[in-house]
Amino acid sequence: MTEADQPRATETDETATGPAATPPRGRRGSGVRTVVIVALATLAGAVAGALALYGMNRLPGNAQAPEVTSAPAAEPASSKVADAACQGTVERARALAPLVKGDLAAFAVATEPRRLPPLAFADGKGKEVTLADFRGRVVLLNLWATWCVPCRKEMPDLDRLQATLGGPDFEVVAVNLDTRDPEKPRAFLNEIGVKSLVFYADPATRTFQALRGAGRGFGLPTTLIVDRDGCEMGFLAGPANWGGADAEALVRAALAPSKASAPVR
Repeated sequence: MTEADQPRATETDETATGPAATPPRGRRGSGVRTVVIVALATLAGAVAGALALYGMNRLPGNAQAPEVTSAPAAEPASSKVADAACQGTVERARALAPLVKGDLAAFAVATEPRRLPPLAFADGKGKEVTLADFRGRVVLLNLWATWCVPCRKEMPDLDRLQATLGGPDFEVVAVNLDTRDPEKPRAFLNEIGVKSLVFYADPATRTFQALRGAGRGFGLPTTLIVDRDGCEMGFLAGPANWGGADAEALVRAALAPSKASAPVR
């Protein structure tokens, strides 16, 4: 075989088919890399889409992932906040079930007695406020941040809900979790014309960490309805139209006095 014939023999071997044919190493590696690149691109697109709707498991944007202390394996996180004194809240929350529809179809009504952990944040003047300070009122607690697009869209709706139902019996408590530039969330709320919401902030993200430890803070926005005794009536992981008729009906039902507390005639 001459040197001129050698390239032809090599080409014949590379293009052979059948069980005995062995793909050249260079082409096989290239094909694997192509499949991996396509798979990674597809996964990245799916993850980006999910994060655009709901920041899962961490606080992205201008915040680092909060450090979370997990419950021991033998002790579910929910057991830490279980409270038999909240059993009456679970019974009252059943009245909300028929109203979980439309804009609030993803709302989860409480099915076990749970008291929220102690939560602390600051008001617009920097004074510490706790969830316990709202005892006696039904609270719609919302965690949000300016880097969270769904959160930004919710704020006018939450402001509308507060303007409609806010008062001695009910308050929307929207806690901002931006960790840098405390003026940024204030400027945003002013820019979109929020008038009824009181500004609350938690740049240390302690509320997020506490709720996640209790099985309720896995992303933003996170919203909970808490009764007058600090017991959970239900929660929603993700965005919703809190300014619509469905949300108003749900909150009005949460405000309704229980039959057990009604005066006996």
